[in-house]
Amino acid sequence: MKLLATLLVVSSSLFGQDVLRSSLVFHASFDASLNADYSTGDKTCVIKKGKAMVPCEFNDDVKLAPDAGKFGACLHFPKKGVTRPQFSGVNMLGYNDKSWSATVSLWLRLTPDQDLEPGYCDPLQIVGDDGKKGFIFLEWSKDETPRFFRYAIRPLFHIWNPTNVQWADIPFEKRPMVQVAKAPFSREAWTHVAFTLDQVNSKSAKPSGSLFINGKLQGRIENWDLSFAWAPESVAIVLGAAYVGHMDDLAVFNRVLTDQEVTQLFQLEGGVTSLRK
Repeated sequence: MKLLATLLVVSSSLFGQDVLRSSLVFHASFDASLNADYSTGDKTCVIKKGKAMVPCEFNDDVKLAPDAGKFGACLHFPKKGVTRPQFSGVNMLGYNDKSWSATVSLWLRLTPDQDLEPGYCDPLQIVGDDGKKGFIFLEWSKDETPRFFRYAIRPLFHIWNPTNVQWADIPFEKRPMVQVAKAPFSREAWTHVAFTLDQVNSKSAKPSGSLFINGKLQGRIENWDLSFAWAPESVAIVLGAAYVGHMDDLAVFNRVLTDQEVTQLFQLEGGVTSLRK
């Protein structure tokens, strides 16, 4: 009976990995390069140079840290720099104006109150052609001690900010975000962060977003009109906006992962690389 139970657990785990694998649309291991290892779109990591997008290379703002990652090597942002690596969302993020769903996963290592410089810090953003048409981000707050960690989905400007005031001046409970007061980030251990986008832009469903830390649900963004107006060709993932710390194993899935699947993703011994083998 014990052997049968073990086989059933292993079989269920492998089936679960197959389902995750089938939904994977992007993975950057950062083991040797800034470029993605796998993508249904463009693998190239780029930065803005004037009006052009050019390949991003390691520099004083973003470095490769061999053997320092959660899985192999990783990215290291040693200071608050100006380099913001990004990946095109075309044919990868799946943004559309009808119903957009996705899950984003990454690992971070830092002690926020000691490592981050003053001001907001966004380790990851999803942007379009205009911030007033929509803006999605992970952030640490700028003034509180300890700093809050947040996941925000800001739709069209007039929806979330009808009185045109500063983000910091809007009461916490009236912002489209999940806020965590004491998130378990540390230089000594890696922290897994995942967030979902569920039917954004849908007029018939109830769009939402969820934040997970180390496989556990922290909260959901609900009861908001999450309407965006991005030009699809402009949508991108941007990394390291004022971020100081390490980052590893960035992945995107083309649907909302269940709570159980996010836990399974967190527990993958080899990270997302194990899904591609």
